[in-house]
Amino acid sequence: MRNLIIAGSVLLVIYMSYRVYRYSALDNGLDKLVKEGAVILDVRTPQEFETGHIKGSINISLGTIRERYVELDASKTYITVCSHGLRSVKAESILKERGFKHVYNGGAWSDLQKTLSAALK
Repeated sequence: MRNLIIAGSVLLVIYMSYRVYRYSALDNGLDKLVKEGAVILDVRTPQEFETGHIKGSINISLGTIRERYVELDASKTYITVCSHGLRSVKAESILKERGFKHVYNGGAWSDLQKTLSAALK
């Protein structure tokens, strides 16, 4: 039981750290990057993407990003998003490993969408 409580506490700390990072990242200009032409790369599955996504975003699931990254232009700026922000971190890392210089984690697509909507008002 004690190990379960410790594991739960660790997961909570990780999640809270991510949320703080996520909000600070959005405050650091992701909306400006989108205005300047950054591409939103949604790394959820096609089925998840169909349930809702940011208009104009492209969908390459995390499970296929290692093969399909060649479809992307390494000279462009990309903002990775997913459902909660965990897969987008991994996709950001994979793209950077493959030589992409301008990749940012946008976290949860729905949160980024709200931020972008508010910035356009």
